Amino acid sequence: MKINSVLLFVIAAALSAGCGPKQNNALVTAVDTSQNWALIPFKKVDSLNPVLNPGTGRFTDPILKKTVLWEEKDVFNPAVVNRNGKIYMLYRAQDKAGTSRIGMAVSTDALHFTRMPAPVFYPDNDAYKTLEWKGGCEDPRIVADDKGMYYMTYTAYDGKVARLLVATSPDLTHWKKYGSVFAKAYNGKYAKLWSKSGSIISAYKNGQPIATKINGKYWMYWGDTQIWTATSDDLINWTPVEMKAGEQPPVKLRATALDMPLLKIALPTREGKFDSDLVESGPPAMLTDKGILLIYNSRNVPAFGDKTLSEGTYAASQVLFDKNDPTKILKRLDSYFMKPEKPYEITGQVNQVCFVEGLTQFKNKWYLYYGTADSKIAVAVDTVKKF
Repeated sequence: MKINSVLLFVIAAALSAGCGPKQNNALVTAVDTSQNWALIPFKKVDSLNPVLNPGTGRFTDPILKKTVLWEEKDVFNPAVVNRNGKIYMLYRAQDKAGTSRIGMAVSTDALHFTRMPAPVFYPDNDAYKTLEWKGGCEDPRIVADDKGMYYMTYTAYDGKVARLLVATSPDLTHWKKYGSVFAKAYNGKYAKLWSKSGSIISAYKNGQPIATKINGKYWMYWGDTQIWTATSDDLINWTPVEMKAGEQPPVKLRATALDMPLLKIALPTREGKFDSDLVESGPPAMLTDKGILLIYNSRNVPAFGDKTLSEGTYAASQVLFDKNDPTKILKRLDSYFMKPEKPYEITGQVNQVCFVEGLTQFKNKWYLYYGTADSKIAVAVDTVKKF
């Protein structure tokens, strides 16, 4: 499908407007205004970024039975929740052993955060230890239902295989785990395979994503080679959408997709572009009047992708799906709207990474939170779009 080109250029300029006085915000991308379905442009808050760095919190790990500095190595890939006039950030944190746990930090202005001393979610001596230990619990995404219960999809990593799991909480602090989102689908065949990044389609109300049914079902985008979909009746048990008889994938399968050849690809990678090697869901997908807006992450390999970007560059883009058919692409940006530019985005645990994962609207501005080089957390702000 031919798509209008996006005019991409980065402006390093002092902007007095935006997130407060005397701030020097770099415009992430200036884009063709005809792309009025997309949530752009965003401005990186250069005067404050990174907004969260590794910390010194101590925690008695229930498996190791000893005190660990649970976030001293890296913090990244956060979910955010707008609740009672505050922004709650649930973020992935790693200790020096590489185990991930999920911490919480709270803000009254969406920019300055106070962190809790201990993680709120972590591997434990429970029924899910074999899935979560010792890689840990990674990359949360959070939505609420219409009764106010929170649902968190997250990645459990046992050191070999990543699997998409789900948990619920009434207050973001006390969580109940349910295990694999795919445990009951197709006799559990997808529960054993590599799966990540569950972005549940939601209507954003007062900045908070509220899971919303389409044609009687909840829908979720997921995956980190291609992006696939799944449906659910209860936000806990999910069924991956497979291709119909005679249907063929839009791209040649490789990597983890080779283990799941029957799945229907909703968003494929594109040769010759920034998203040549990998596409992966970002924040909870947004249901709008124009369609379903999914902000997604991508990885580039210059040999068959964008030759102007470094090997392994993670950049972010957006796609619009049909609001009545979440597998049907209506429009897709021709290029990225965010890429690594700052030293803390270029160098870290994994170089050249901007990985977007948390989105909320707060006091008439959109805030997009992202991991930088798998090491720190930054934020970008959009003051233009109103959805």
